[in-house]
Amino acid sequence: MEITGKLIKKLDVITGEGKNGPWKKQNFVIETQADYPKKVCFTAWGDKVELGSVTESDIVKVYFDVESREYNNNWYTDLKCWKVELNSSGGSRPPVSDLPPISEKDIPFDLEDDPGDDLPF
Repeated sequence: MEITGKLIKKLDVITGEGKNGPWKKQNFVIETQADYPKKVCFTAWGDKVELGSVTESDIVKVYFDVESREYNNNWYTDLKCWKVELNSSGGSRPPVSDLPPISEKDIPFDLEDDPGDDLPF
């Protein structure tokens, strides 16, 4: 699954020792960009996701799996992140509607002299 939102919080890295050796995880929270924004907390285990290059307030796309497990007759759900990428469309480029209109001097050739589609294939 995937979801896009603004990174609002990176929590501290948590480390520990288990029966299979040392482990580490990092939780982070994004806020969706819908009409009714939701905050969603993800967990990145091990070295699968490096969050060092991502800063708070960046727009990110998060790829994740949903997993639930039972413990003492209670159910717990995890959103396990396996990839985070910066949203390239969230850059500083203005939206198309804010661009100035094109004038005739911006066109490199005369539209009346356009030969049309003269490609041989």
